[in-house]
Amino acid sequence: MKKKKLVFVLGLRPDLIRAVLILRFLEKAKDIETIFVWSGQNYSDNLKAIFFRELNVRKADYELGCRGETDAEVSGQLIMKLYPLLEKIKPDTIVFLGDTNTTAGCLAAGQLNIPIIHIEGCWHSYDWRMPEEKYRTMIDHLSDVIYTYEEEYKQRGIAEGLNPKNIVVVRNPIVDILNEFYFKQKKKFEKKTTKEFFKNRGIIDGNYYLMTCHRRENVHIDKSFDAIINLLKNAKYPVYFVASYRTQKIIKERKLNLPKNVIIVDPIGYEEILILLTHSKAVITDSGTLNEEACVLNIPCINVRKSTERPQVYDVKGCVKFDPDQPLKYTPEIVFKKLEKITGTRWKHTLGDGKASERIAKDIIRRLRTNKLRGHLPKDNHLPITRSFMEDGIKI
Repeated sequence: MKKKKLVFVLGLRPDLIRAVLILRFLEKAKDIETIFVWSGQNYSDNLKAIFFRELNVRKADYELGCRGETDAEVSGQLIMKLYPLLEKIKPDTIVFLGDTNTTAGCLAAGQLNIPIIHIEGCWHSYDWRMPEEKYRTMIDHLSDVIYTYEEEYKQRGIAEGLNPKNIVVVRNPIVDILNEFYFKQKKKFEKKTTKEFFKNRGIIDGNYYLMTCHRRENVHIDKSFDAIINLLKNAKYPVYFVASYRTQKIIKERKLNLPKNVIIVDPIGYEEILILLTHSKAVITDSGTLNEEACVLNIPCINVRKSTERPQVYDVKGCVKFDPDQPLKYTPEIVFKKLEKITGTRWKHTLGDGKASERIAKDIIRRLRTNKLRGHLPKDNHLPITRSFMEDGIKI
């Protein structure tokens, strides 16, 4: 029997992390050919290759090499390069995960009438300054099947006019990933966690903050980035700042002087970030993934965001908000006082049960085998239809 073809498109390290186990489960289906495409949005060794090695991800079948200085360049290249590749492969479905430039490839798939699957759908921060917010809206409304993490997210999608029959609640795969790559391998991490590990990085075990900051609405808006730097000045412990290359470029262009307590370094691999995370006093970040990981691992976090798609981190009181757009309301004194209040406490995260990846893969496989991928047929629409646009108006 002819194999079904599935194309899985990824291009960024956070999305690769979430997709690892889903890919493994999909590849167990011998009657389905899973074709892995890497957009090239992340391409340097410390943003791509090291994650492939540490997570034991196979080499992509196709690398598109989509790079550029702007979102428009990356997205434009992706659509242009993915379209002819899909014409050649003729897949039965295509899968995207996340909300980055890479998801713009859904336009190429839509133009070719290939059923689209979106993992991590119906998320919203409702901060329209974020490019991710635009991508979420676009791909969700083009998708035939949407996998979302919470029932409340599904309800948001329905409120936007999405068909509830096409939205499947699966929980968050980041829990699965931490179970597989941290909790099951804790002894390996303990062996690597030596005095030299921290000494070589100029920090003391348990007495530093781990930081990342990369979002455009934070680093590209001077007032917001200045507020973030002012927050760091008031930190009681050294700040180990793992900075994206774009963030470092902004710092250089603006000739910003970071506080003396800040140690800035290039992006690092997944194992190193987990060691630094689990041994930190707390995390300061605008990363959604790192925020979730901190919540699961019981590490206090300052969320450097105006709004978030993950309110669950606040619900369990594992996270403190700092809005760079409102520095007078969220002063360093208030933020760090709140952080101290949750430091040393324990909470039970509500992000998932560790079975999301398998759940997603099994449902995709079932849909492929039974040809139940189309989600845009009028008969499936949940909205009231007052007129049938399928009729020709002629009665005999």
